[in-house]
Amino acid sequence: MEHTQIRAKLNASTVTQFILLRFYEIPNLQGFLFGMFLIIYLIILIGNSFITVITRIDPALQKPMYFFLANFSTLEVCYVSVTLPRILFNIATQGRHISVLSCGMPTYFYLMLGVTECFLLAVMSYDRYVAICNPLPYPLVMNPTKWTQLAAGSWLGGIPVQIVQTCQIFSLHFCNSNQIEHFFCDLLPILKLACGDTSMHELAVYLVAILFAVVPFIMRNASYSKIIATILRLPTATGQTKAFSTCSSHLLVVFLFFGSASVTYSRLKSTHFPGTDKDFSLFYTIVTPMFNSLIYSFRNNDVIGALRKLLCRKQWQHVCSKV
Repeated sequence: MEHTQIRAKLNASTVTQFILLRFYEIPNLQGFLFGMFLIIYLIILIGNSFITVITRIDPALQKPMYFFLANFSTLEVCYVSVTLPRILFNIATQGRHISVLSCGMPTYFYLMLGVTECFLLAVMSYDRYVAICNPLPYPLVMNPTKWTQLAAGSWLGGIPVQIVQTCQIFSLHFCNSNQIEHFFCDLLPILKLACGDTSMHELAVYLVAILFAVVPFIMRNASYSKIIATILRLPTATGQTKAFSTCSSHLLVVFLFFGSASVTYSRLKSTHFPGTDKDFSLFYTIVTPMFNSLIYSFRNNDVIGALRKLLCRKQWQHVCSKV
């Protein structure tokens, strides 16, 4: 028995580097992929930075809804910066190797920011619920102190759990291979390389996904069910249209993010398909943050109005006349 255990430990090679395989199977498209990802990254940076700045400087946007939107836009920049620069670097240099530490640190921040996004989207739905369903006490309930507390809780809520989970996953022995069938270090592809029985770690990933993704998603659905019921009871079509317009952008963002993320993290290693998971991960990691800034910019009249006021300053009069 002891001999078998010792032999198993010897066979479990100490992996010091991983190899990222995604995108290298199409060598003829490396230049196209680099240009496409660079353009997407610039769109995300410029679009979300614009929303953050304009919600800070425009007095008309000093409201809870836009305070949370500024936090969300900042989060999107941080979220995509964990993965995209590394992807661009790897494509440019054709470097596929990544150390365990360089793999583990981005994984932690990626997971932590993902939890923050789940919480922040829930907070934004709560804000819309109070504003539409309880408009009279809204200024008292959503005061500046409450804004700050909810935002801080969203940013800090996932830190301890993700520290523990990331350390547990990367402390495993990896003997199956050191090749990750993905474009970044994600938990499920990493677990696939681990030696022995990883069912408890898979279960932990599953439970964390339920706690930080599925439960907030259900809470958001409950909030918006009440919001929709309240809107439908409004006496005028104009009031209904205005109320729906304040929620439609947020609802679209919620379903874009959770529709892909929940599918990936609600499945265990034994039931997931690498190709499908990579497609879903690419969508909610890169594509969704790009759409979010466009959705919130072009589907929000207050943001468009703030843009017009910014352009209508004296030095931009010639632009303003054409807007």
